[in-house]
Amino acid sequence: MKIGIVGLPNVGKSTMFNSITNAGAECANYPFCTIEPNVGVVPVPDERLDVLTKMYNAQKTTHAIVEFVDIAGLVKGASKGEGLGNKFLSHIREVDAIAEVVRCFENPNIVHVDGSIDPIRDIETINLELIFADIETVDKRLDKAKKMLKADKKYQVEIDCLERIKKHLEEEKPVRTLEFNEDEQEIIKEIMFLTAKPILYICNVSEEQLSNVENDENVLKVKEYAKSENTIAIPLCAKIEEELTGLR
Repeated sequence: MKIGIVGLPNVGKSTMFNSITNAGAECANYPFCTIEPNVGVVPVPDERLDVLTKMYNAQKTTHAIVEFVDIAGLVKGASKGEGLGNKFLSHIREVDAIAEVVRCFENPNIVHVDGSIDPIRDIETINLELIFADIETVDKRLDKAKKMLKADKKYQVEIDCLERIKKHLEEEKPVRTLEFNEDEQEIIKEIMFLTAKPILYICNVSEEQLSNVENDENVLKVKEYAKSENTIAIPLCAKIEEELTGLR
């Protein structure tokens, strides 16, 4: 499985990446510190596999792995090429799931690209750029399907599905919040919409916030937003996690 770590610039993506992979990616207080994505591979321990190895005296044991990709920060207008938009979107297309790091901490020494801390605004900035990219994909696919319909009526199913998706996207809702039948699922799988990918929100908090993180206003906002998408939000302090990883 390949998981893309995304977020606005300076929210703690590379710090999060380092805490998971111990890869030593550069972290700096300026936008676009990460340009080309950092990649780290983490093995997934499984005691059941270890038992089977001993039972059958296997010469080699290969554990499952998760590949984490630290993707460049996204800014408003990325779907139109702003910032590193085209690169950002192309890297997201290559992952199986998204871990979106959301800044929930205050720190005057770390620049926020929008000048203030507002986790829901930040989430919507990224999600809207992905939605805009998906609308563009829908339009291209619809145009092709309508041309093919003249020769083969089976494309009507695809057209109906795509038009439903486009209406949903134009309401600023991700594809993953729609329900599809088996035929439609095959269409979705083939097109690989960005907003169809499973997502997890990571609330990056400060060390001080950890003492009462379950009641933190910003964390609660992100959790409520995640609930509306039938996913979850996890609060953690990426900086502490990175420091702990360095002690191992």
